[in-house]
Amino acid sequence: MQRQKLLVNGERLKQELERFADFGRTDNNGVTRLALSHEDRLARDHFRACCEELGLSVKIDDMGCMYATLEGTENVPPIVIGSHIDSVKKGGRFDGILGVVAGLEIVRTLIENNVKPRIPITIVNITNEEGARFEPSMMASGVLSGKFAKEVMIKKTDTEGITFEEALKNIGYDGDSDNRLTDATAFLELHIEQGPVLEQEKLSVGVVECVLGMVCYDIEVNGLSNHAGTTPMPMRKDALFVATDLLAEAREKLSVLDDKLVYTMGRMNVSPNIHTVIPNKVVFSLEARHQDEKVIEEVEDIIQSLTRSEAITEGCSVKATKLWGRDTVWFDQSVVEQVEEATKSLGYSYKRMVSGAGHDAQFLQSYIPSAMVFVPSQNGQSHCEEEYTTWEECERGVNVLLETVMGMLAKV
Repeated sequence: MQRQKLLVNGERLKQELERFADFGRTDNNGVTRLALSHEDRLARDHFRACCEELGLSVKIDDMGCMYATLEGTENVPPIVIGSHIDSVKKGGRFDGILGVVAGLEIVRTLIENNVKPRIPITIVNITNEEGARFEPSMMASGVLSGKFAKEVMIKKTDTEGITFEEALKNIGYDGDSDNRLTDATAFLELHIEQGPVLEQEKLSVGVVECVLGMVCYDIEVNGLSNHAGTTPMPMRKDALFVATDLLAEAREKLSVLDDKLVYTMGRMNVSPNIHTVIPNKVVFSLEARHQDEKVIEEVEDIIQSLTRSEAITEGCSVKATKLWGRDTVWFDQSVVEQVEEATKSLGYSYKRMVSGAGHDAQFLQSYIPSAMVFVPSQNGQSHCEEEYTTWEECERGVNVLLETVMGMLAKV
């Protein structure tokens, strides 16, 4: 006999998202809620109050991560649902917080329908995902998964010289390392897409298979400064001319490599940056993202070839320095399939897709079976006050998570 599907309360979900947006709401209806700020503390206090009102036990770990658990009938590792509460400066109302409020709404739905889960359900708020105040991003999940050293991370400072450790104590959310998330049946993270694909393809849900691997390089061009009015063109070693030619060469080669490859030259520094002086040094960044490590290797070959192109360098020296890289993180296939089945059973339009942006789930996947669900972002915008996902789209995303949880609870 097929069980009757539970659905969340869309109006309650909307009200809760708007309530959290009040903690740091900007004049243009965005949100500034930097990690461990006063606004973050207010949002944390509200989250804790909501959880305690539901009868959940709330614990805090030594990185400030919050865990609110609805006990299960069996003593097994929990199903963990969540994301992050912090935002970037003048960010949006949905990034991160949607995943936390999703957990709240799912637990509320279970309780009001008298569902006593076989597996415990834990809602998590993971500290400092954005890295907007304390770098790097995904700091706490990086510590939980062993990617970052806690001793290094807690000494990170903001622009005013306040350390992460000091800020955590100042807001009263320094907890115990014994409370860390160490085991779980699954981790589920609902997030806005932060891109235009779902909206453009008129789809409701993205079933996320992986977070893309990437590389980031600095390309340094060194030439010779001289007077802009007295040096003949054939006698110049103009670092900026060479840099622009290298940018064009890189774009031409990368554009035909693979249609799923995305790449960006997002930063450029020119020296001495004076309009009457020929530039003697230019440094620009080049990053690329793709799910196939072989394609990333080809990207790196192209980058290295730029340093050997005498036809372009015109007497300047060119050096490529790899700043960092990461491998593609594939989510747990069985959990991804469970999410896909839940989406199908609800009749929502969807596609399997990849994430070009990083998320806490990619670090947690290293020791917990994890998966992500995306919902559309209007005009693909995020990390800005214009960020918007319709309330109906938010509701559908939370229903997918709820149905995924119900599927897991039904398994014996």
